[in-house]
Amino acid sequence: MLTQTRILRASWSSTLRLPKSSFPPRPLPATNADYLRRCTDDLYAWQQSPERSRLTESFTLHDGPPYANGPLHIGHALNKITKDLICRFQLGQGKKVSYIPGWDCHGLPIEIKALQAQKKDAAQAGPVSVREAARELATRTIEEQKQGFKEWAVMGDWDNAYKTMERGFEIRQLEVFKSMFEKGLIYRQFKPVYWSPSSRTALAEAELEYDEGHKSLAAFVRYPAHMSEGLQHGALKDVQGEISVVIWTTTPWTLPANKAIAVHRDMQYCVVRDLDRDNELTLVAASRVADYEKVLERKLEVVVTDVRGSNLAGQLKYENPFQKANGLQPVIHADFVTDSSGTGLVHLAPGHGMDDYNVCMALNVPAFAPVDDAGAFTKDAFPEQPALLEGLPVADIKKTGSNAVCKYLEKLNMLRGKQNYCHKYPIDWRTKEPVITRATEQWFANVEGIKEASMKAIADVRFMPETGRSRLESFIQGRSQWCISRQRAWGVPIPALYKVEGDKLEATMDSEVIQHVIEVIKERGINAWWTDAQDDPAWKPEHLTGTYIRGRDTMDVWFDSGTSWTLLPQQKGQPVADVYLEGTDQHRGWFQSSLLTHVATQPYATQTVKAPYKTLITHGFTLDSDGRKMSKSLGNVISPSQIMSGELLPPIKRKKQKGNKGAKTDPIVNTTVLTYDAMGPDALRLWAASSDYTRDVTIGQPVLISVNQALHKYRVTFKWLLGIFSLPSCPPTFKSFNHLTTSASDPHDFYELTDRLAVHRLVQVSAEVHAYFGKYEFYKGVNTVNKYIANDLSAFYFETLKDRVYTGDKADCETLQRVLGLVFYELSQMLAPICPLLVEEVWDHVPNALRDGSIHPARATWTPLRARTDTESSALSSLSSAVNQLGSAIKVSQERLRADKKIGSSLETAVTLYLSEASASDLLSDFSAFMHRSASPSAHSPEAMQTQLAALFVVSELNIHTLAILPEACSDHKAEDLEQRKQRWAWWDEEVVALGKEKARVVVHKPSQEKCPRCWRFVRDEQAELCQRCEEVVREEGGNVVV
Repeated sequence: MLTQTRILRASWSSTLRLPKSSFPPRPLPATNADYLRRCTDDLYAWQQSPERSRLTESFTLHDGPPYANGPLHIGHALNKITKDLICRFQLGQGKKVSYIPGWDCHGLPIEIKALQAQKKDAAQAGPVSVREAARELATRTIEEQKQGFKEWAVMGDWDNAYKTMERGFEIRQLEVFKSMFEKGLIYRQFKPVYWSPSSRTALAEAELEYDEGHKSLAAFVRYPAHMSEGLQHGALKDVQGEISVVIWTTTPWTLPANKAIAVHRDMQYCVVRDLDRDNELTLVAASRVADYEKVLERKLEVVVTDVRGSNLAGQLKYENPFQKANGLQPVIHADFVTDSSGTGLVHLAPGHGMDDYNVCMALNVPAFAPVDDAGAFTKDAFPEQPALLEGLPVADIKKTGSNAVCKYLEKLNMLRGKQNYCHKYPIDWRTKEPVITRATEQWFANVEGIKEASMKAIADVRFMPETGRSRLESFIQGRSQWCISRQRAWGVPIPALYKVEGDKLEATMDSEVIQHVIEVIKERGINAWWTDAQDDPAWKPEHLTGTYIRGRDTMDVWFDSGTSWTLLPQQKGQPVADVYLEGTDQHRGWFQSSLLTHVATQPYATQTVKAPYKTLITHGFTLDSDGRKMSKSLGNVISPSQIMSGELLPPIKRKKQKGNKGAKTDPIVNTTVLTYDAMGPDALRLWAASSDYTRDVTIGQPVLISVNQALHKYRVTFKWLLGIFSLPSCPPTFKSFNHLTTSASDPHDFYELTDRLAVHRLVQVSAEVHAYFGKYEFYKGVNTVNKYIANDLSAFYFETLKDRVYTGDKADCETLQRVLGLVFYELSQMLAPICPLLVEEVWDHVPNALRDGSIHPARATWTPLRARTDTESSALSSLSSAVNQLGSAIKVSQERLRADKKIGSSLETAVTLYLSEASASDLLSDFSAFMHRSASPSAHSPEAMQTQLAALFVVSELNIHTLAILPEACSDHKAEDLEQRKQRWAWWDEEVVALGKEKARVVVHKPSQEKCPRCWRFVRDEQAELCQRCEEVVREEGGNVVV
C-alpha cells in the first residue's frame, strides 16, 4: 500500500536542497543610506581615482544647469536620472566619466522670487538688496536641490558643482564676452527688442512663449493723403478730389509711433468711393476690396483700377495726427507687404517692429517708441495733448492704450472699423504676460556673423532624436541678432562704462575697458560693481579721461549658462563634451547659446570649427496619465518623493495573522494608518529608464504599478539566485563570477539542453541590452530585461531547474550554479546603471568568498557575452522553433486536463510525440549538432534527447514515435498502435501542431510509472521506495540530511 504524499514529503524533506537567502523582499530604510553612498559618491570617486589613470578613454556629459529657484519636480527626475544612466553605462564600458553638476543662479525668476520673499517689488528694492536676497535664495535652493538629486542616486562631482554666480564662472563668462567683442560680434544699438512690461526688461527669443489664442483689438484707419504732381498727372489722373489711404493694424497703440506707410511695388491697388462717407475716395489693394466691404458692411464703388504699388511708393504723403510736428510722412515700398490680410497697406512704426525698423533705417527714417519700461505711453506719444495718452498701459488685457488711440481717431473721423482679432502672440515665459516690441538702447551679439560657421559646426553632431537637427537649424537660421542685455540687478554686468556729458550718458567699451573691469572684479568681487561709489576711480582705466559711471545692464542668463562649456578642458580638434542632454525647449535656449558662444570664440573665419558637443539629446515633457501638463490648479502634480515612497500605489493589504481568531484588537495600534510599498530611489529610476524620453512622458498609477511589479520581480529573482549560491551542502566550485566569462572554457559548454538554451538566450539578451544602452535607448533595454526575467527565467529556465536544485545530485547542482552564475552577474551588470541601489544590496548578500573573488558588477567592464558559432546558432534556431511549438501544444493540453481536475502539477503528466520520420530525424540532428561538445556519445542518442526534452518541458516522461504520414493517412498498423495506447491510458489529451512542413501529434497522458515521494516525478518503479536517481543521490550523501 502506498504511503500518503503528505507523510512521504515530511520524511524526505530533510534530504532536499532548499535555497535560502537573507535578501529582503523590499529595501530596508536602515541600510539605504550606506548603499546610496556606495553607489554614488564612492563609485564616482573610485572611477576618478589614480588607480584608473591608465585609462586612455574618457567620457564627459556636460550638465545643463537647472534654475535654482524652487523645489524639484518630476521633470527634474527624468532629466537628471537619464543623464546618470548614460554616465553609468559609459563607466561600465571602462571609461573615466566626468559629470560636473551645475546650477543657473541668475535671472529674472530668481530675482522675482527673492523680491516676493521680501514683499517688495523692483522699484522699492535697490540693486544691492535685490542681489543679496537673490544670492541667499539661490544658495539655499541649490543645497535643497542637490540633496534631492543625490537621493535619486545621481552620481557626480558634487563637491565641485558649478554655479553661474561663482566668481570663477563669472570671470570666464566675461572673458568670452571680451573675445566676442574683439571679433566685432558685440555692439550697442537703439533698435526694437522684445520687451516685457511685466518684468520691465528686454527679452531674447528664447525667453518667449506664444499664446495661440491671444485676442487683439484690430483697427482700420484712414489717413488723408497728399499726392505728388507726378501721381496726379499719372496713375491717378482720373481722381478728382482728396484721396485717403487705409491701413489695418492689430496694435493700434503703435500708431502714435507711426513713421511711414508701406505698399508693395508689384501689388495691384485701386481707388474706391464710399457713397455713405460723402463720396470718400480711398486707396486699397484690389484683392482686399471685398474684405474691406465686409468690415464697412456696405458696398464700395471702384473708381480707378490697376494702380501699381510702384506708382504709389514715394508719390504719396500723409500726416500722423499724434505727431503733427513731424510734418508729412512718406508712403514707401516694403518687400514684406502682402494682400493676405488687411488692406494691402501697412503702417510702419520702426520703434515697435523689426521689419519696420529695417525698412525705415534704409531710408534714414528714425525709430521712435514713446512707451516706458512699464509698457505705458510717455508724454511723447502725443506732445500736443500729453494728458490724453500719457500713463496708459499698451499691453493690458483691457487694451487701454489701443482703445484710447481708436477713440481719438474716431473723433477725427479717421477710424473706419474695429474688430477683435485672435492670433498667435508672444508672452513672457516667466510672467505669462504679453510682451511688446520696443526700441531701446541695448547690447547685441551679431549672430549673422557666425551663422554659417555655426551651421557647419553642427553638421557632424549626432542628434537624438534626429528631428532635433532641423529644430536647432531653424532657430539658428531664423536669427540675426541676440539681445544680450537685461535691465535687472541679479546677473553678470555688461562691462560698459558711460561717459557723463551733461544730462547724457555715452556708452564706452573697448578691449582695455573690458579687461580692466575683469581685473577689478577679480580683486573686489562682482558685487563691487553695484556697491562701490559711482565715481570710484578704480573702475576707470588709465586711457580714459573725463567722468565715467558704470552701467546697470546685466547679461542674458542664456549667455551665462551658454558659456558653461568654459569649465571643461579643451579638446584639440574635438568638442569639449561627448553629450549635452536637456529638454526639447533648449534648442532655442541652452543648446543654441552654447553653440553660438563656443563658435564665436574659435577661429571660425579661417577654419571649420566644432560645436561644444558630439551628441545632442533632447527629452520631452512629463505629463499625467491623461496626457495633461502638470499644474497645481489641476491637482495633478506628482512629486518624485511620492514615487520613491510608494504612496501613489494602492496601499499594502495587511495579512491576517494565523491562529488569532479570538484575539482582541490592540487599541493602541492604529489600523487606519496606510502602509505603502516603498521601493526607494530605484522605483523612480526604473520609471525614468522605462520611459521613451525622446517623446513626452506620461506618468500615473498604471505606469507606476508596472514599475513596482518589475522591481519586485528583480528582487525575487535575485533572492532565489543568492539562495542557490549559499547552499551549505553545495557551495559553488568557482571562486569568481568573472572567471565564468574570462576562463578558457567555453561558457556555452554545458551538458544539459536546458542549460545550453538558457546560456544562448542570455547571450542574445546581453547583446540586445548592451546595444540598446549603447544607443541610449534605455527603455528598450529595460523592456528586454523585463521580458527576459519574466519569460525566459521565471516561466521557463527556473521552472526546469527546481527539480535539479532541490533533488538532483551534487555534480548537477554545481553545473547549474555555473550557469546561474553567468545569469546572475550578467543581470547585475545590465541593471547596474538602472537600479544601482538594488545591485549594491544584492552584492552585499553574495557569499563572502565569492564576493571577495569577484569584481563589483558596477565597476567591471561590461561587454556582451561571446556568441555561439554559426553552426551552433543555426542548429539552435531550428531546435528552438521545434521546442517552442511542442512546448506550447503540451501546455494547451495540460491546461485542459487541469481544468478537468485530472492533474495539478505538470510532473503528473507524460508526453508522447508522434512525428514523421523526417521530423524526428531533423529533431535528433539539430539536437546532436547543438550538443556536439558533450564528451559522451550517448548524450546524442534518441534516448538522451527524450530525457532532456522531458526535463525541458517539466514532465515525468517523454517518448517519441515515428509515423510515416500524419495524421489522416496513417497506415493501419501505426494508427492502431496510437489508438490502442489511448485505450490503455486512464486519461489523455491531444494537440496537432505544425513542425516545419510536417504535422505532429502531441499526446499528454498519465505517466506509466509511480510518483517518487522525494522528487515528485512519476518515474519510480512500483516496488521501489524512491526513483533510481533519488536513491543514488541519497546514497551519495550517505543518508545524511541535505540542507
